[in-house]
Amino acid sequence: MIKPKKLEKGDTIAFIAPASGFAALVPHRLEKAKGFFEEKGFKVKIYPTATKIDGDSSDTPENRAKDVNDAFMNEEVKAIICTIGGDSSHEILEFLDFEMIEKNSKIFCGYSDITTLHFALNKICNLVTFYGPTVVCEFGETLNLEDYTVKYFFKAIESDKEIGEVLHSEKWTDFKNLNWLNKEDLTIRREYKKNSGYNWLKKGNSTGKIVGGCITSMNHTKNTKYWPDFKNKILLLETPEGESFDKGEDVSNINNYLISLRKMGVFDEIKGIVFGRGFGYNEEEVEALKASILLNTKDYDFPIVYGIDVGHSDPMITIPLGVQVTLDSEKNLFSIDEKGTSD
Repeated sequence: MIKPKKLEKGDTIAFIAPASGFAALVPHRLEKAKGFFEEKGFKVKIYPTATKIDGDSSDTPENRAKDVNDAFMNEEVKAIICTIGGDSSHEILEFLDFEMIEKNSKIFCGYSDITTLHFALNKICNLVTFYGPTVVCEFGETLNLEDYTVKYFFKAIESDKEIGEVLHSEKWTDFKNLNWLNKEDLTIRREYKKNSGYNWLKKGNSTGKIVGGCITSMNHTKNTKYWPDFKNKILLLETPEGESFDKGEDVSNINNYLISLRKMGVFDEIKGIVFGRGFGYNEEEVEALKASILLNTKDYDFPIVYGIDVGHSDPMITIPLGVQVTLDSEKNLFSIDEKGTSD
């Protein structure tokens, strides 16, 4: 796969909003993220969609696609970070200039609904992309910006070495019930829980290229040319919020998505599953989610690790999609064995 050049001090980072326009409603978080990167020695270019809102999205599909195309075409831009997820990034796929993007590879980062763009860029452009933090959700934090998140982000996009063994965080939170519109995030710290570490739902060891993302957003690319090739891959899955920002997607819905993946034959092809920590669930719901995972994979013997710091809970790692990873339950090991960038 094509690996974008690693980020270096002085490089320009683009902020774009290919889905939700929520960033426009919380300019203090957008500015905080801008300041964070500038203090680290980078330049920031804010594209029009990052400060717009049009219904549930930032702008029309054509204009959102234009920002993606323009950011990739701009020779000064070396990395692109999405402001937030949403539920509409799939609308822009038909307007993207994939041929141009393939010729102008660069770091592309985001999670949640950005999954559909990861799929498209991986499949059509053969480009390694980065499943990791967004502008306003993570880098826009004033009191709660996680060192763990920052560490693994820069290990993924700036280091001369592969990430290697991924150590779990010491603490985590899925507490997001702060009103950013009222700027509660400027004065209230979130509540944290102790991290008990990785939970191996199925033991074993395996290596393979990692592909995947948010299980609900994956649904938008089924039966399209953007759907990944899962043969011999390690499947990354994580769950989002549901109808409210602080509550997870109903476990019964996640079960349906897993059933769909099973019936489509995805589990026949993969070599393992990396599952993020279920977002916004109580203990009973977590156990129901694990039971659903096990039920839908009962006919398979590949390793499954649950509770990885990725996706909607914090802190999070940044995973280069398309590189080789290793799962080994005996060693309690999840490692990213290949760099996602080039020198």
